Amino acid sequence: MGANSSKLEKALAEAPEDERYYGLENFGNTCYCNSVLQALYFCKPFRERILKYAAALPPTTDENLLNCLAELFNQINSSKKKTGVVSPKKFVNRLRRDNELFRGHMHQDAHEFLNYLLNQSCELLEQEEKEASQQQQQQQQQQGVLGTGTGAAAAGAGSAAGGVAVSPPQAQGGVQQPITTWVHEIFQGKMVNETRCLHCETVTCREEVFMDLSLEIDQNTSLTSCLRNFSSMEMLDRDDKFFCDHCCCLQEAKKRMLLRSVPPCLILHLKRFKYVEAQGRLRKLMYRVVFPMELKLANTTGDDPAAGDTLYNLTAVVVHVGSGPHHGHYVSLIKSGAQWLFFDDENVELITESQVQSTFGSTSEYGQNNMDHGYILFYERAGV
Repeated sequence: MGANSSKLEKALAEAPEDERYYGLENFGNTCYCNSVLQALYFCKPFRERILKYAAALPPTTDENLLNCLAELFNQINSSKKKTGVVSPKKFVNRLRRDNELFRGHMHQDAHEFLNYLLNQSCELLEQEEKEASQQQQQQQQQQGVLGTGTGAAAAGAGSAAGGVAVSPPQAQGGVQQPITTWVHEIFQGKMVNETRCLHCETVTCREEVFMDLSLEIDQNTSLTSCLRNFSSMEMLDRDDKFFCDHCCCLQEAKKRMLLRSVPPCLILHLKRFKYVEAQGRLRKLMYRVVFPMELKLANTTGDDPAAGDTLYNLTAVVVHVGSGPHHGHYVSLIKSGAQWLFFDDENVELITESQVQSTFGSTSEYGQNNMDHGYILFYERAGV
């Protein structure tokens, strides 16, 4: 699937001087991890923030998944050579200690790993923010104690009136607002679950957040069509009626999901693994799903009808190679500048855009001649 090494060396000689192209060592079926890490490394907004995070880490910090990732990315970024292979052993060991799902050498799902990594990163950053806030409050309290004496009562009154003391961000009613980390800023979007009661016409809206969108797929379709189906109207009737608070009973209703805000970096997951009840097992869908190099995401919420489409550029594709969900291999296709590269664990090769398009899938239902399928798509908003 790649070009020869001389072509690669020539291409990399013309690549940006500060860019690095390193393969990742495989520690027994860790291709699911390596493919996702490559996609995240070449997601520039994420890489820039995690390198800043790495630079600010104190020398004696407790090891966790996020600082292991920061150390790995910093190792690649600071390498003198443009190409090579690095070992993510410390990161993989930490991952296996933290989550038993990824222990052993069984085939794992790249999307499950990506979800775990992003959510765990957010939790660790939130915890750090809370600890920093608590330390700040303790320092301020200590300063308040040291400042007692003449005029202490006046100082206390000033504090009570909103002077020195700082507390975590709170919403109305004293409820603490959720902390927004830089991982949220890069990947998190918002959508609205809108349900309309067909009896009283009352519309109920519930806002939800997402770090990625999981899309149902059909044979011979496109990513744009999958996104349109994601926001299509769904009928709730028979055994699936909606409880309307206005009617105080179950009613027939129509439901749809609308995108309210989209993130700078949009991750789309194609649901290629489907549970077949008749067979009692998961099956891989070899369907052909065409995904564009440039994606126009329409404004669907109606909050601002004048808002234009959001333009995204495809920057990475995590590809599943194989016929089933419990075996196979993961590789990643990465766009760097004007060129596409193929990352297969330790191997890095130059490829063409037409080779990226070969991962759309097969036009036949079972597609035995084509086992390489785009599974997770990474898009960056134009101008980010």
